[in-house]
Amino acid sequence: MINLIEAGGWLMAPILACSLAAAIIIFERLLALRRARVLPKQLVQTLRGWVERGAINQSDVEALPLASPLGRIVAAGLASRGYSREIVRERIEDTGRHVVHELERFLNALGTIAAISPLLGLLGTVAGMIKIFQIVSTQGNSNFSLLSIGIAEALVTTAAGLTVAIPSVLFYRYFHARVDELVVNIERESLELVDLLNAGVPAEEKT
Repeated sequence: MINLIEAGGWLMAPILACSLAAAIIIFERLLALRRARVLPKQLVQTLRGWVERGAINQSDVEALPLASPLGRIVAAGLASRGYSREIVRERIEDTGRHVVHELERFLNALGTIAAISPLLGLLGTVAGMIKIFQIVSTQGNSNFSLLSIGIAEALVTTAAGLTVAIPSVLFYRYFHARVDELVVNIERESLELVDLLNAGVPAEEKT
């Protein structure tokens, strides 16, 4: 493994850095985008119970896991109780935008890594070819041991760049699809919460 890294030349350093950054982002997003963390089962069940009863059980509010992304939206809605539907919806949407931004955190960085890794590999290929031509121009093409240095640099960096880029692209697409799915569920729960809060406020109390 060390020999391959050395054969790839100096461009292996940024490729390895991209690999490490991608691994950290993928691991962090796998934990952060778990459904149990974003949409806690207890919170969803409580919201469903409120919708079915058409009323908010105050005793349940104190036990809600409001630290989750959906919980932050629910907390914003509960804090707006007594206001008009428009105000409640606006505050929930404002909080929702922050939540979505949090869910998409680091995805642009992962996409950038997926894009530049093969380019770094291609740059390594070009650097290796240049080295080959330099060797041929000065010593001819009979010294295969020297030519193999440039060939190894070209092939190793290309392979390394693709090795980093392929899983990065796959996880980038997966995380975007995961975020879209979670956002749809959050929006559904939020709309039901808006309707529930609005239904529980008499018309004369709405401001």
